[in-house]
Amino acid sequence: MEFLQPWHIVIVVVLLLVLFGAKRLPEMGKGLGEGWKGFKEGLSGNAGSSDAAKTGETAHTVTPKAADELKPPPPAA
Repeated sequence: MEFLQPWHIVIVVVLLLVLFGAKRLPEMGKGLGEGWKGFKEGLSGNAGSSDAAKTGETAHTVTPKAADELKPPPPAA
């Protein structure tokens, strides 16, 4: 007896459709594929060859705020 029979796959697909719906499954598959791609790039050390680097886009830079901007506003009277 083999572990993964074709009817096992059919049952899993039907359960996924029932649980998540037909509209949500492609989004989940895309997210899983992008995550897997990022994981493989991270393992191979090719983090600099992402899509953003290929198209010439730059990463968002976060600048720290000044100390006076971090103070909470005075309480309203």
